[in-house]
Amino acid sequence: MTLGNSMLIPILPAMKSKLDISQMQVSLTITVFSIAAAIFIPIFGYLSDRFSRKIIILPALIMYGIGGLLAGFAATSFSNPYLWIIVGRILQGIGAAGTAPIAMALTGDLFKGGERSRVLGIVEASNGLGKVMSPILGSLLGLLAWYAVFFAFPAICFVSVILVWIFIKEKKNRQVPPPFKKYMRGLLSVFKYEGRWLLTTYLAGATCLFTLFGILFYLSDILEKEHNIDGVKKGLILAIPLLVMGITSYITGSKIGKNLVVMKRLTVLGFMLMTLSYGLLVFFKSLVPFLLVLVISSVGTGLVLPCINSLITGSVGKERRGFVTSLYGSVRFLGVAIGPPVFTRLMDWSRTGMFISLAVFTLIVGLLALFLIHVKGKDGKGENKVAFRYNYI
Repeated sequence: MTLGNSMLIPILPAMKSKLDISQMQVSLTITVFSIAAAIFIPIFGYLSDRFSRKIIILPALIMYGIGGLLAGFAATSFSNPYLWIIVGRILQGIGAAGTAPIAMALTGDLFKGGERSRVLGIVEASNGLGKVMSPILGSLLGLLAWYAVFFAFPAICFVSVILVWIFIKEKKNRQVPPPFKKYMRGLLSVFKYEGRWLLTTYLAGATCLFTLFGILFYLSDILEKEHNIDGVKKGLILAIPLLVMGITSYITGSKIGKNLVVMKRLTVLGFMLMTLSYGLLVFFKSLVPFLLVLVISSVGTGLVLPCINSLITGSVGKERRGFVTSLYGSVRFLGVAIGPPVFTRLMDWSRTGMFISLAVFTLIVGLLALFLIHVKGKDGKGENKVAFRYNYI
């Protein structure tokens, strides 16, 4: 899923030049992918609750690969390929909807308690690893041709299909899914009583992805325009904040266990680090100091995401977990979708205004997490409980 956007970022300037399109048009290749995913994630989440996770993941991966093939062939065969590239990216987005969000629900099915938090940390670290590899792979493939990235997707999806088919073993004692009306009543009851904190966690996840992809979009642009850096070197630089985020996510997931008090504290701390980083970036234009300050926000993101994943995945029972986690995945994708277009406007407006706006926004989200996510528990050695009543619905 992560490769779908991150691998394109290094080749966006070349795509803009070769296709003679605007900055907004090139940003739409990211946006349409993410919007398509955001729309279909809840649908696939519901279907995965009704049937099985694996039945959704496999066709989704195949569609993902087909979308890449369409975009690649359009780029090589058509005189005006932009529209067909957009269509291919939409197909890829629909396919992506059935990958990582469903895998998160599957993790919730297969693991419990502290082990679940540890594995979800690995899932988020894998997401981060994909982000780290993506700009490097995109840059390497870009040396062959800017459109070579599109042909990499079906190859990676083929390997993923084989691995999922062979190695993913779902539990066979699945309960009979409830009737649709009863299923929806249960979901509505969850959001009626727990919507305040649940929507706050959704916003937190979306904010992390919005700022992350927006900053990468900005960094990709200035590396070429202001520092004359492109190719593999550019991919390696883009990978630095992503690597820091991935390492932090892995460590966080392995340490938080099922301590919900710690999860809330780390979430708030993460947003404070993001606020500090974006506020300080106003004062740094030289590349090395800029990157050093930027990784502070990467640490913050790496603290927030595994904690939010564990809170959301543990909030509902197995029979509705697919929808609730998928809806979370949907808002994360919306964060990714609006990142490049918003940052395009902010870059045209004011560099200083852009970073101050980000700092204020992350501060507000951090305060919402502080006041609206209510947890109670012992000092971390005992059981912890979050303030929701439908933990086992």
